Amino acid sequence: MTTTVAAKPKTEDLTAVMAKIGAAAKAAAVALAKTSTEAKNKALLAAAAAIRARTGDILAANAQDMATAKAQGVSGAMLDRLLLNPERIEGIAKGLEAVAALPDPVGKVTETWTRPNGLVISRVRVPLGVIGIIYESRPNVTADAGALCLKSGNAAILRGGSESALSSRAIHACLEDGLRAAGIPATAIQLIPTQDRQAVGMLLGMSDSVDIIVPRGGKSLIERVQKDSRVPVMAHLDGICHVYVDKAADLEKAVKVTLNAKMRRTGICGAAETLLVDKAVLNTHLKPVLDALAAKGCEIRADDSVRRLYPAATAATEEDWRTEYLDAIISVRAVDGVDGAIDHISRYGSHHTDSIITEDKAAAEKFLGGIDSAIVLHNASTQFADGGEFGFGAEIGISTGKLHARGPVGLEQLTSYKYVVRGDGQTRP
Repeated sequence: MTTTVAAKPKTEDLTAVMAKIGAAAKAAAVALAKTSTEAKNKALLAAAAAIRARTGDILAANAQDMATAKAQGVSGAMLDRLLLNPERIEGIAKGLEAVAALPDPVGKVTETWTRPNGLVISRVRVPLGVIGIIYESRPNVTADAGALCLKSGNAAILRGGSESALSSRAIHACLEDGLRAAGIPATAIQLIPTQDRQAVGMLLGMSDSVDIIVPRGGKSLIERVQKDSRVPVMAHLDGICHVYVDKAADLEKAVKVTLNAKMRRTGICGAAETLLVDKAVLNTHLKPVLDALAAKGCEIRADDSVRRLYPAATAATEEDWRTEYLDAIISVRAVDGVDGAIDHISRYGSHHTDSIITEDKAAAEKFLGGIDSAIVLHNASTQFADGGEFGFGAEIGISTGKLHARGPVGLEQLTSYKYVVRGDGQTRP
């Protein structure tokens, strides 16, 4: 199958297109808020079946995207994010099924209490409404975001990156099949049909029909969305993730966890970008960890203390401590214990994900309590920063903000709440 990208519409036509998308999403959100769990699950399972049935079509579309991206000189990390293969497509289908298997948050009563006057007050989960998701590279986000929005009762307006346009379109067609099979309006999950960048600006200004924007991509995208949006933003900032090897670290764990945190997939936001090593174990732990990284092709940039013991490393600059490489590069610094690690992360981190490797429980608790990040780990890889790994089925992103939601954004994080008050004729004096 040959897939083509829609021709770029004229500005006046695009304005009409976006207005129509917004109105349709708003109407779909009203319907979705009342849609049964059974219907939503039916749509997700039918979409998963369509994904499997159309694997060949999706792979063909992805091959076109990959060829275009390579011709444009897209980086290796971005190509890895873009690439689909049969295993990743099966993972997309399983992700849809996993979301279907999760409890429906809509209508869940989280707390109930009775006032002295007899009023019974309940806090009940409700959808946010219409969610606009702007993302780059990873076509699987089309399925993940669509599924999570649907199950949480929200209408979705998706705007994928130009590099993944054909892949996203092929996946979105499967989601539409699932919606139709369940009798849910296909407009519940819409994919903006153009790569015209003006569409993003228009989406950010649709405060009359869009309730929240979720950007998922590079720093420049996030900054633009936060600067220009008239709609509330759930931000996902840089993933400058750290692994700290404490003086009480088990060497085998330090090697294994650091290697996985950096090299399992270098192009994801949960990949470790900086390694901090306690000065007390530089002579015992540093070389084995760095040798393991180097053997996998990782470039090592380090401070002077580290380079004296590991001269193969190149000199790190101040900018390295602030860089999300999304590549096989890691910056390495020696620090004075847990306090030194906390100080470094507080100064340079992005409040995303940070891990300590130690057998000292007191040191672990000090680190976990002292690091102000969305996710903190003890003796585990930063690459567990993922909604699927948290049991959320999938995620729209990792929120690094502090309002409404933090960490992996799954079903519950895509709902708000209302208060239901039941009385028996009470009046306020």
